[in-house]
Amino acid sequence: MEHKLITEGKFTYLEEGEGTPIIILHGLMGGLSNFDAVTTFFSENGYKVVIPELPVYTMPLIKTGVKSFAKFLNEFIKMKGYKEVILLGNSMGGHVGLYHTKMAPDRIKGLVITGSSGLYESAMGESYPKRGDYEYIKKKAEGVFYDPKIATKEIVDEVYDTVNDRNKLLKTLAIAKSAIRHNMAQDLPEMHTPTCIIWGKQDGVTPPEVAEDFNKLLPDSDLFWIDECGHAAMMEKPHEFNEILLGWLKKRGF
Repeated sequence: MEHKLITEGKFTYLEEGEGTPIIILHGLMGGLSNFDAVTTFFSENGYKVVIPELPVYTMPLIKTGVKSFAKFLNEFIKMKGYKEVILLGNSMGGHVGLYHTKMAPDRIKGLVITGSSGLYESAMGESYPKRGDYEYIKKKAEGVFYDPKIATKEIVDEVYDTVNDRNKLLKTLAIAKSAIRHNMAQDLPEMHTPTCIIWGKQDGVTPPEVAEDFNKLLPDSDLFWIDECGHAAMMEKPHEFNEILLGWLKKRGF
């Protein structure tokens, strides 16, 4: 699916549909295309879907991390002039959404996290010593999903290229360290933003107990499970993901 990217100043983003903005925050290894099904569905169901490209590999190394991405997101929301938004983040994107919500709760109407970091990081760096080994990277990429076939050659190639590019590898490790540093366990009980937690029952990257912990610690959250599903529910089970999220948004009056 081809989307036209818009560039305004330092921001490059995708925008589809009209209505309440749903800002999607991609993960560390995830491109905007991971959200194709979400973008199509919600832009056709009364929402404006906006996906900014996070400066994962373009920010100076010393600034690369969750906190800086949250500040970048805040600047983006202000530049767009949005009064209220819904944030939806997968993996690292969920963590950025959580940190931004802690930092500037007034603009966040609702938060949606799926396979989010922020409470538990399975040493993201542990796979890199064998970075030249394509088969090893392929297994790692397949392990993100319940159905390994979701890890297409294109996805595996992208991960392989990332971990074999020294600059990208250093940034990836910096982000992994910053995710561990910005553990949100102490912050979550003070965060009253309505939160929808959608989790794959077979998520091997952020296991199911992580979702349960998020649900226990957040004062106003709802937890939904998707069976036979790994770390990226919006890619692996897009129909179920979209139906759960639309139901939650309607129930909450968003």
